[in-house]
This record gives sequence, C-alpha cells and structure tokens, in this order.
Amino acid sequence: MVIPADVRAQLVAHAEREAPNEACGLLLLRDGRAERYEPGTNKAASPYRFELELDNPELWFAEDDGFELAVFHSHPETEPRPSRTDQELSGLWGGRTFLIYGVARDELRAWKITRDAVEELELS
Repeated sequence: MVIPADVRAQLVAHAEREAPNEACGLLLLRDGRAERYEPGTNKAASPYRFELELDNPELWFAEDDGFELAVFHSHPETEPRPSRTDQELSGLWGGRTFLIYGVARDELRAWKITRDAVEELELS
C-alpha cells in the first residue's frame, strides 16, 4: 500500500491536532494507493479508543465508485500496533485495512484487523 507524502502529512496533522485524544478518519484508496484522506470526528473523545463519525455520510458509499476504504486512527502515546480494544471493536470493519499513526513515535503502520488476529501490511 502506498501513502503519498501529502496524504501522510494530512494524517499526521490531524493526529497532532486531536492529541491527546485519538484522531480518526477514512482513507480512499485505488489500486493500493491512497488518493485522499477524509478526517472524521472521534465521538468517543478518548485517548484509548475511537468512534468514527463523518460529516459526509456519502463517503461510506465510495466503494461503489471503485475505491477501497481504509480506517485511520492514531495512538497518541503508544506504538501504532492494534490494541485489544482495536481488535474487539473492529466489528463490520474486521478484515479490512486499518492505518494507525503513533504520534509519540511519528510512525505509521498498516494492518488487517479482526477480533481474532492482526496482520501487518507492507506500507510505503
């Protein structure tokens, strides 16, 4: 998966603005490349979990236009590795791509997350 520098900069800026709480949003990918980032609101307003809310609910249907949706969230203090909470709350997104940005470590990593397993994905 490829995250261009401009998209990565948007993820980082959003995560830094929301700290100490987790930031969250959606990435729209086509052929494994992020084309854009749509920041969301963390309804949980928590440093330990997120509840993604989007201002534009039509984004949930971007897959109909050939995009793959990936969930983004930040970990303000910990490494960008899925937490037990991330796994337990993967729900309908289980098995999809998640990107996690570790604010304190300035590190972005990608994962497939289900309630039972996590698999790291190659990211460039």
